[in-house]
Amino acid sequence: MVIRRLIAPSLDFSALRRELKLPTQFSRAAQCEADEVAASGPAMPSVDHTDIAFVTLDPPTSMDLDQAMCLQRRAKGYRVWYAIADVSAFVAPGGALVDDTWQRGQTVYLPDGRVPLHPAVLSEGAASLLPDQPRPAVVWTIDLGSDGATTAVRVERAVVRSRAKLGYSAAQADVAAGSLDEPIALLPEIGALLIERGLARGAINLPIPSQEVEPVDGGWELVLRAPAPIEEFNAQISLLTGMAAAEIMIEGKLGLLRTMAAPTPEAIAKLKAAAGPLGIAWPDGASAGRVIGAVNGSYPRGAAFLGQAAELMRGAGYAVVDASIPELHEHGGVAAAYAHVTAPLRRLADRYATEACLALFGGTELPEWVGPALPKLPEVMAATDRVANAAERGAVDLAEAVLLSGRVGERFDAAVLDVDRSNHASENAHDAKSAKPAKPPRGTVALDAPAVRARCEGPGLVAGERLPVWLTVANPVERRVLFETVAPVAEPVV
Repeated sequence: MVIRRLIAPSLDFSALRRELKLPTQFSRAAQCEADEVAASGPAMPSVDHTDIAFVTLDPPTSMDLDQAMCLQRRAKGYRVWYAIADVSAFVAPGGALVDDTWQRGQTVYLPDGRVPLHPAVLSEGAASLLPDQPRPAVVWTIDLGSDGATTAVRVERAVVRSRAKLGYSAAQADVAAGSLDEPIALLPEIGALLIERGLARGAINLPIPSQEVEPVDGGWELVLRAPAPIEEFNAQISLLTGMAAAEIMIEGKLGLLRTMAAPTPEAIAKLKAAAGPLGIAWPDGASAGRVIGAVNGSYPRGAAFLGQAAELMRGAGYAVVDASIPELHEHGGVAAAYAHVTAPLRRLADRYATEACLALFGGTELPEWVGPALPKLPEVMAATDRVANAAERGAVDLAEAVLLSGRVGERFDAAVLDVDRSNHASENAHDAKSAKPAKPPRGTVALDAPAVRARCEGPGLVAGERLPVWLTVANPVERRVLFETVAPVAEPVV
């Protein structure tokens, strides 16, 4: 999954919220449903796993805690206990809350706050795997061999109780000190095994840095923070579970997969061309996944490369598994069949995919509210993915425009990431017939500093080359930034 975290609390994103028609509150009926089930409490499963020392690992300010884990060493490998918040225990089929969540599809993140899939009384309260609280959960038990290969999988409903809410930075510090909490002490070891297995099969993991816009000396500064290794190790447990879920669905010919075509050779070649001018080494024979995974995103050129690498992950969608297996049933970034089942507080599809896994594994009937919903989910999730992506892109565009406002006319050193010559040629052919002036080539450049990727136009744009560019537009209202390859002509002094 590609997640770009932008922190810019001083900026106003209300116009973007209105433009995307993001809801400001839940319907009265949906909120009442959530309040009532939170107050009364859900029915608890009969299986009790409160003796397992689960802990959560998330950004320190997160309260919508979907996952908790406990890792154990076994004689010939490892056991991964992974508890996922059981949202179905709180959402009554056919109720108003179902309608609201189908309209939202997923939690949408903006730098000044999020638009949640579920009311906070559930997502940050009664359904969240907060510490020291018994919670209904869907528990995955995954056994691994000493090489990290999956040897056995079990999924069931159970009551769990998290022991602690851990944050990434503190956990990474504990790794360095050799004092990581016992339930996840094996996470670096298991995570490294899973990463290597993924790279060997062609997976691509994107260590996208977080971006923080901070005021400084009357202007703005962009600070980059690369994710800590513990974050990637944590993500590997989620990927492991998603692959286990996909295998259950494919074998049972029922469910919902997260799919994406593998990056094309042309896309890989385009990324490889961008590596040189950004100073990224690409050894002969190295896979895109290994090159990308070795990049440090905490400096501008590394962040620009990772931003360009995110283009490889476009085209993800969902595919329903029924009597036949879809032709496209794998995820090119994971390089395996994969399903979303680990974030039901934040993604609608996860709740339904999880129910399919529970029914298939337990040999029980699929709940009647799940079957008719599965064929509808790909379209709903595609629509909400577009909204979430537009929110992310719009937030970055605004931050970059604010960051560069006041610097119009300045010269910057840049790398040319790509050039859109097809549109340039077709537009000029049309303009030639209408006697309009030829339009200059357009492309995307990455600045050496600050870490901005933006549109650029003008002669001399060649993918893979470095050149000076001049900022000609930085408009926060339009969320628009534009560079040109030709220095602006200074106005004569009168």
